[in-house]
Amino acid sequence: MLYGLDPWGVNCLFPSAAEQHPQEFSGRDFMQRLGETAAGAASRNSSVTKAWVRALELTAPIVNHPQRILPIVIEELAEKMGEAPALLSEHECLSYRALAERSNHYACWALDQGLTKGDTVCLLMPNRPEYMAIWLGITRVGGAVALLNTNLTGPSLAHCVHIVKPKHLIVTTDLIDRLTSAVSNLEDTATLWAHGAGHDKFPRIDREIVRQGNEKPNVAERRPTIHDPALYIYTSGTTGQPKAARVNHYRLMQWSHWFAGMMDTRSEDRMYNCLPMYHSVGGVLATGAALVGGGSVLVREKFSVREFWSDIFRWDCTLFQYIGELCRYLLHTEVHPHETEHRIRMCCGNGLRADIWSAFKNRFRIPRILEFYAATEGAVSLSNIDEKPGSIGRIPPYLAHRFPVTLVQFDIENDAPIRNDQGYCIRCETNETGEAIGKIFTDPLNLGSRFDGYSSEEASEQKILRNVFELGDAWFRTGDLMRKDEKGYFYFVDRIGDTFRWKGENVATSEVSEAICAFPGVKEAVVYGVTIPGTDGRAGMAALVTDKDLDLAAFRVYLINSLPKYARPLFLRIRNEVEVTATFKHTKTALVHQGYEPVAGADVIYFNEPEREAFVRLDKLLYDRIQTGDIHF
Repeated sequence: MLYGLDPWGVNCLFPSAAEQHPQEFSGRDFMQRLGETAAGAASRNSSVTKAWVRALELTAPIVNHPQRILPIVIEELAEKMGEAPALLSEHECLSYRALAERSNHYACWALDQGLTKGDTVCLLMPNRPEYMAIWLGITRVGGAVALLNTNLTGPSLAHCVHIVKPKHLIVTTDLIDRLTSAVSNLEDTATLWAHGAGHDKFPRIDREIVRQGNEKPNVAERRPTIHDPALYIYTSGTTGQPKAARVNHYRLMQWSHWFAGMMDTRSEDRMYNCLPMYHSVGGVLATGAALVGGGSVLVREKFSVREFWSDIFRWDCTLFQYIGELCRYLLHTEVHPHETEHRIRMCCGNGLRADIWSAFKNRFRIPRILEFYAATEGAVSLSNIDEKPGSIGRIPPYLAHRFPVTLVQFDIENDAPIRNDQGYCIRCETNETGEAIGKIFTDPLNLGSRFDGYSSEEASEQKILRNVFELGDAWFRTGDLMRKDEKGYFYFVDRIGDTFRWKGENVATSEVSEAICAFPGVKEAVVYGVTIPGTDGRAGMAALVTDKDLDLAAFRVYLINSLPKYARPLFLRIRNEVEVTATFKHTKTALVHQGYEPVAGADVIYFNEPEREAFVRLDKLLYDRIQTGDIHF
């Protein structure tokens, strides 16, 4: 559930006005064209309407200036802002001028390496200001940068590298051993560059770029446009291994400027960003929205519940980016001396659930919350700028006909949308749960509603639902179940099929099952998510069939070395057999219903106890501690 395509894109609403006469497309024009419906909405909530107007005005000119991409915008800002702070951290601070110069160093490096348009460079690096400088520079001259998840290990990491076929990889030295042990014969197909000291085997890119001058790269003949690929951002999708979603320069411009308008970012703003920069939200939205408004971004390597409010206070932040789990962690901590001594005027993110919305807003004195929903690769975007608790957003009535998002009835058991006698999908009634889908347009000028898919054409096709309401139409599948109330507000219900969400990450159960079954003695593994009281998402649980006694200590070590922390199952259910369908698919419904309660069946259940750092048998006493929140996750 990452943020994605052209939210309400102005190109969907008034394509001719936006594309042919962007200089004439003003907020006043917007209100006049919307007519009485929007004017009535404005009188009821003028601040909400102003947010829409700002976003539309900022995004309208993008299509008319195809060579003005985000790296060019940063260069323009450097001329204007000079030594004003842009990207800040505990160890490194870049002004706007320094950010532009550093990114130009990487652009020149890319040209020296002979990178051509569309060539891929993988980036494996923790959060830091340099991270954005690297991909700004490489994409400036036509390269595409694949943002690798720093939590991945083993086969999952190898898969993410192989599917984008990189010419080069830039890796911080502390992550090189993990990468080289996961990817065999890496140096036969790509050049690995170390960033930082500690690995003499590989050339150091941080030394290489120092040799570059401060001249702007000469790319007159190969200057990329908004149509060209810029980033690959990985997503689990609804099934299987991570997929590399194609993100073009248009989307980077659209995302940054749209949310700059929604949040009304200005030069006095400072965004606090502790979300991973390999994701759309932490890597583009949080940084881009603040920078295009002339503000600055405080980049923290990772979220710390203990340091969060100290950072906000010390760095004088006015905005922060969140995911729902982050808000819940903060709400469950003891009172912090700085939790209300701040200048935060708005927070923006996704996943803030209704049960903690008001408590979070009130306790920490957050003036405004901007909740949104979208997918990195897909044509569905929703915004909740009017702060409806628990809602992931809505589409204003005056935009609905130009930005179709709908819910269709879904068969959970068959894992597919329900179709009527004519073979078409069935729209959900009010408050009926169904899969959210967004229409894919083929208009070449309507870039925001395009579906660029993944590096794999097969994976791309699996996300498209065809012949939905008429012959030949195509809709993007979100893989999420939602409902919509009487006023048009959407609410997230659950992930579909084999993917669930835990610790802010999507967990593909097929990938986890494959890793588990590679351990000696495991014959079958069924992986699914279970709900734990007081937490967001679902924790991993695995039902196992083994041919002998399982060495739980060795198995736990194996999981640590094979899977990222969020993907490792917290619970194990040992069984003699698992049920399968007629087509030999594992059935999970009963297992999910039983959960991890030790009295639900005769199976032995183990819990990955964090204090003992071991799988221990789950009994009633331990179960009660989990249920009452005595054990924290």
